[in-house]
Amino acid sequence: MKFSAVELIIKKREHQALTTDEINWLVDAYTKGAVADEQMSAMAMAILLNGMEREEIRDLTMAMIASGERLDFSGLSAKTADKHSTGGVGDKITLPLAPLVASYGVAVPQLSGRGLGHTGGTLDKLEAIPGWQASLSNTELYSQLAEIGAVICAAGAGLAPADRKLYSLRDVTGTVEAIPLIASSIMSKKIAEGTSALVLDVKVGSGAFMKTLDRATELAKVLVQLGQDAGVKTSALLTDMSTPLGFKIGNALEVEESVEVLTGGGPKDVVELTVELAKEMLMHVGITGVDPTENLNNGKAMDIWRKMITAQGGDLDAPMAKAKEWHTIRASSSGFVFQLDALALGVSSWRLGAGRERKEDAVQFGAGIELHHQVGDEVAAGDALMTLYTDTPEKFERAIEIAESGISISEAMPAERKLILGKIS
Repeated sequence: MKFSAVELIIKKREHQALTTDEINWLVDAYTKGAVADEQMSAMAMAILLNGMEREEIRDLTMAMIASGERLDFSGLSAKTADKHSTGGVGDKITLPLAPLVASYGVAVPQLSGRGLGHTGGTLDKLEAIPGWQASLSNTELYSQLAEIGAVICAAGAGLAPADRKLYSLRDVTGTVEAIPLIASSIMSKKIAEGTSALVLDVKVGSGAFMKTLDRATELAKVLVQLGQDAGVKTSALLTDMSTPLGFKIGNALEVEESVEVLTGGGPKDVVELTVELAKEMLMHVGITGVDPTENLNNGKAMDIWRKMITAQGGDLDAPMAKAKEWHTIRASSSGFVFQLDALALGVSSWRLGAGRERKEDAVQFGAGIELHHQVGDEVAAGDALMTLYTDTPEKFERAIEIAESGISISEAMPAERKLILGKIS
């Protein structure tokens, strides 16, 4: 062995920086099984507690990329742009955003993931469409990008396998929140994916991994630096996740709301964020002075959506799953909806069956929550606030209790929600 895992763990434990060679060896040895899970768990905890310098995070990211293959879209006639969200509740933005940006002649390779815990996964949402397939070969991915301009699919097993192995370890060792590990995980996959431009949607608030603006800003700066170091045009928007996005939380429910946006309707916050992220992606490939709202209203984005879903086997005319059981939560008093806590509602939706506790669990496509009011709306006692959906009614008791804990009604009107909290570029 060139290095010793124990010596490197002690070095990081003692607040010292690891060299490029040490990080390259560690990631390679862990991917191949020469460094054990318990040793990498200790290293992850040391990184969480003591942090990493910018060069270390860059080296870790590049080592994770080098553990697998890199996609190459340089042969496409169109420029490529992608978006990544750090995860939230009701965050269905990828679904309308990919076809919207593609409607301007940009190729959008959106390699997405599944939900775990209270945050939803894009692939789970799209699998609520009968027949839709998440897995594409690299050849299928490339040809769909060339022909249609947009792909949303699962990342292939060959992309950053070190990250896949480390990600599942972080989840069970309490090290998910480590900024160097979050940043290298996100950026190793996105850089290996081969896009030339990337916009990050870094969520802030109770329903996000980053609860405070300071922490989210720190993460956004690291992500943008990593992208720029790798030659990818990168920027980040800091966006509010104290309240769920839109009115619908859950897989089939969020697809329904995404289609509303693509037909020129949909909730104001979902449209606003979709349009702002689209502008940022288009700016990176040299398209400025356009209003993406136009292509939501004139059907151009919807045309790409239909082609994109159909190409992956989805039947948009077939009915999606609907939950067999529902329960309505009503306002206990009159006043203004002061709070709809994103974490509480995300956990409630997860409890109803919309999410999974382990990666291998199945999700209920029809489960979730439909909000009838948003923060700032005036309600009377007895008005319906939200409806909870599930196929398994025994899940209601816990889900209702959690959802109600996240609701507050006040005589005072809350401050207007600010959706975009900042930008790092």
